[in-house]
Amino acid sequence: MVPLGTIPFRFPGLDPALADIRCVFTTRRGGVSLPPFDAANLSFDVGDDPGRVAENRRQLAASLGLSGWCECRQVHGEALRIEPAATPPEAAATLEGDALATAEPGKALCVKTADCQPVLLAHETGRFVAALHVGWRGNVLNLPGSAVARLCAHYGCQPSELSAVRGPSLGPEHAQFTNFEAEFGAGFREFFDAAAQTVDLWRLTRHQLEGAGLAPERIFGLDQCTRSSPREFFSYRAARVTGRQVSLIWINAGA
Repeated sequence: MVPLGTIPFRFPGLDPALADIRCVFTTRRGGVSLPPFDAANLSFDVGDDPGRVAENRRQLAASLGLSGWCECRQVHGEALRIEPAATPPEAAATLEGDALATAEPGKALCVKTADCQPVLLAHETGRFVAALHVGWRGNVLNLPGSAVARLCAHYGCQPSELSAVRGPSLGPEHAQFTNFEAEFGAGFREFFDAAAQTVDLWRLTRHQLEGAGLAPERIFGLDQCTRSSPREFFSYRAARVTGRQVSLIWINAGA
């Protein structure tokens, strides 16, 4: 049995409490799923054998010391679920939404992706965290900006107190949109390369987070393109039938 591949991330400096925030991005390596979901598929919604998905999820949770996590049935919308109930790793999501937040230590928030941007956020004191599933439709809806506003309203803080990190996702050279005008429109032209017909979604998400009030130096990115690295990551653009990696953030229960 091959352990699931993971990429950890730690928010730098600021309040020492941020050291108690855990962020992990998985890869497609390890796990027990068979082609075309090989090998560490973590989604029940792509046609993979449910038993193998459950085993992959149990392995990941055990390796991270998690008894459960919170996730949504993602619908490319802007619903934010605050303090959702945790479920066992082997349970499929039932709650719809594309954003999650919690102040409860030990409760991991999970988003599933295969080209979309996973965006993880933390308050500078470590008192709450959030996870966003930002597909291109989420960018059109400005999910990053609206989620920040709602988080700050609920938890009583300023956007400048937040840090964010974007995980592996579709890079600027491969984010091609041949129907740009219909799908995005004039308001997004500064992010569109007309010659290549590509949209710089990484820069767009940063722009939306900065517009919401996050300080530029508190916005981080793992600039790894999922489409460019099909052996390392699942990519819907590379193969329509494929698995999903996950991104997790939680407050260490020992904090």
